[in-house]
Amino acid sequence: MIEGLNAHLKDAFNITFKNESLLDEAFTQASYVNEHPGKNLKYYERIEFLGDAVLQFVVSEYIFKRYPKLPQGRLTRLRAAMVNEQSFASFARECDFDHFIRLGKGEEKANARQRDSLLCDIFESFVGALYMDQGVTAVITFADQVIFPKLDEGRFDEFFDHKTELQEVAQQNGPVTIDYELESEDGPDNDRTFRVAVTIDGTKLGEGVGHSKKAAEQTAARVALSQLKSQQG
Repeated sequence: MIEGLNAHLKDAFNITFKNESLLDEAFTQASYVNEHPGKNLKYYERIEFLGDAVLQFVVSEYIFKRYPKLPQGRLTRLRAAMVNEQSFASFARECDFDHFIRLGKGEEKANARQRDSLLCDIFESFVGALYMDQGVTAVITFADQVIFPKLDEGRFDEFFDHKTELQEVAQQNGPVTIDYELESEDGPDNDRTFRVAVTIDGTKLGEGVGHSKKAAEQTAARVALSQLKSQQG
């Protein structure tokens, strides 16, 4: 399994570990170690502790530099949304890490490799292993591939006020009319999806999708902002 993980990391992220024992440790759960007592194996919990701290720092530094006008409270809330069990479990799945975890038979039967708490732990332990093997620069490069693009994709739009920023940028040369129009509403009542378009003086500049009208409007405003800034050069 670890050989396949090495190949996957090389192909997907251009990462090659110097010390493969760190990778073994990062992807091994205690249940697997308990079932193989004669192999002198280590499991991920200690290295996960380090990875958690490294991720806190790397994400904090990135959003601090990227959003110089964002106040401390909103920076804290944004970091909390990015650095948590749900987000890390999602990143782990997107990286296909769930395929490479070494589990005991009981945990395997219990479908533990799809458990958010375990996937979060594995993501953190992988980052801890990468930090120990290659330093913080390698972790930042990995985060640039896996974590930070999610900001541009709108996954955390609820923590930004793109609508106010759009209004400020659009009105730099005088008053304009900004309208948000609901284009569609789909899905069951407990999982609605809204699509919103934003226009400036009647010209459509962006669309956004979200699980609430407000979230969709924020996403549409972000798209319009990008469009507007590119037009302004």
